[in-house]
Amino acid sequence: MNLIPKFDPVRVFLEPWSTPELISWNSQVILMGLLVCWASGMIGSFIVVRRMALMGDAISHGILPGVIIAFLAFGSLDVGPMLLGACLAGLACSFSIEWLQQNSPIKKDASMAIVFTSFFALGVTLINLQTGHLDLDTDCVLYGEIGLTPLAPNITLAGNNVGNRSLWVMGLICLIIVSLICLFYRQILVTSFDATLAHSIGLPVKSIQQFLMLLLALSTVASLESVGVILVVAMLVFPSVTASFFFSRLPSILVCTFPLGIAYTFGGFHLAYWLDCSIAAAMAITATVCFIAALGLCPNSFLWKIVAHKKSPHN
Repeated sequence: MNLIPKFDPVRVFLEPWSTPELISWNSQVILMGLLVCWASGMIGSFIVVRRMALMGDAISHGILPGVIIAFLAFGSLDVGPMLLGACLAGLACSFSIEWLQQNSPIKKDASMAIVFTSFFALGVTLINLQTGHLDLDTDCVLYGEIGLTPLAPNITLAGNNVGNRSLWVMGLICLIIVSLICLFYRQILVTSFDATLAHSIGLPVKSIQQFLMLLLALSTVASLESVGVILVVAMLVFPSVTASFFFSRLPSILVCTFPLGIAYTFGGFHLAYWLDCSIAAAMAITATVCFIAALGLCPNSFLWKIVAHKKSPHN
């Protein structure tokens, strides 16, 4: 039994688009992947600069109790209460991490681990206490299934079906994130690179930090239902670190989020079709491959150093 199926380019690249039904279904999957990559990548660029790359993982686990408490308060699993509960839990998670770091000898990485495991354990416990009353699977939160995006309920406005709810929510979140980052780019940039300078010119550093965490929580919870933690955390990190091999200026790195998101989404989709595996995981694997390629081909990489050494006149 072969571990890897035989590669058939016709089946892998053409079959998913061979009928109108498949085109309609797979287009929604691709669109969701693009929106998640772009929204998470934009936020992730600033998260990585702040040396908080694991914050996405912490918040993605830490929002679980907020989702459960929102259900208990509103009696509904609709997207509005879920977003509200998750965002409040995400902010509480971020505040707890900052408080531990500033008021105890615990360092940031340890405080992240303590807070997100505690929040996640609380969420799992609340789910167990509500067994029979709450239809929420923790595996869905962790892994998701982007391939089932087309099965999400449709939104109806004035009696008209306007399309897939998950796509509309994720599209709106992506638009909000991109717009707010463009609008407050200078403030986020200064506080990310030099908090002392930001304080000296009167910028509210802590408020901007919480604002960024709110955007991160929004992006995370809007993505979890369809794609799970794996893809969200991967897209928070990979676009910015991959682009940083070739560009040093943050605007260029932010722009690279969009073509890289396209490469991750289409590459991962067709890789999953070939290997018959999780689409979200395949997108993360594609991002890993792109990262390794950039690591080897970027200027001053080990490959370039080997080539330069061989061309050196002293050799």
